[in-house]
Amino acid sequence: MSLGLMARFGHRLPITDATPRLTLGEGSTPLVPAPALSARTGCEVFLKVEGANPTGSFKDRGMFLAVAKALEEGARAIVCASTGNTSASAAAYAARAGIACYVLIPDGAVALGKLAQAMQHGATVLQIAGNFDRALVLVRELGAKGQLAVVNSINPFRIEGQKTLAFEIIEALGAAPDLHFLPVGNAGNITAHWKGYCEAAAAGEIQKRPRMMGYQAEGASPLVRGAPVEAPETVATAIRIGNPASWDGAIQARDASEGHIGAVSDAAILEAWTWLAQKEGVFCEPASAAGVAGLLARHAEGRLPKGQRIVCTLTGHGLKDPDLAIRHASPAIRVEAELAAIGRALGSR
Repeated sequence: MSLGLMARFGHRLPITDATPRLTLGEGSTPLVPAPALSARTGCEVFLKVEGANPTGSFKDRGMFLAVAKALEEGARAIVCASTGNTSASAAAYAARAGIACYVLIPDGAVALGKLAQAMQHGATVLQIAGNFDRALVLVRELGAKGQLAVVNSINPFRIEGQKTLAFEIIEALGAAPDLHFLPVGNAGNITAHWKGYCEAAAAGEIQKRPRMMGYQAEGASPLVRGAPVEAPETVATAIRIGNPASWDGAIQARDASEGHIGAVSDAAILEAWTWLAQKEGVFCEPASAAGVAGLLARHAEGRLPKGQRIVCTLTGHGLKDPDLAIRHASPAIRVEAELAAIGRALGSR
């Protein structure tokens, strides 16, 4: 039974006796050895499967704390902009806390699995005629009015909660990995991972910190281009963001760790996504596979030293985007309900 991150890491989080002990049992997600990926790259690779969180994504790690602190400060409602996972997480924790949740989503750019979650948890969902970056601007303005607590990753408590992912990896491995690959969208996750590793190093729990290797989609790669992308486009909707809120934190994590932030094509993301499901048995959402696509690209380019210990964060569960999964899978084979017909179909495989 997971007691939640406040119970596990409360001594390392900015909580007080007045902070509500809000939890859905987030955290304690599996760190899964990836034998096929290890054999392919010549490294020791692990997958941190964040789809095992209560709402199916890493967002729960920061959301429990953001909502708890909002309650502590007297908020009766929260608001967020979202490409999907944030809305699902915010709505779930708001429901648990008994407060209202308002969500602004970009028009036509949210996977249905995530939208269904937010709606089922009772959030008021507003679909704006604009992209995520415009939605976040509007949310900031709503928050400035002082009536709604903003729970996007511009909220520092989100980053504080998400840093626990690094603590769990260190617990499991007994050290930090050599390299840590992950997708980058709004850039809060790479910022939080690095913060966690730095705190662990300062406490003497690890001797060295990993190189942070973040990957964006080519059509939504402002950190790689060095300028915001006005109309970001990628099949990986969770990272379809043109002006990351945690831009500075991501660059700092990259530079301080001597890491890298790169871009991968949609084709490479989909290839890695399918490969993980079929070779490792791990079904993640497409954006989750961006980091793995980056790992495979570096290996193919000869820029991945053999024998490295590597962690790849898979940020969300594959059922977050069932429509895309069905479109890219082999269709069901229709046969008569007879053994002979089934035999013929199986013989053709």
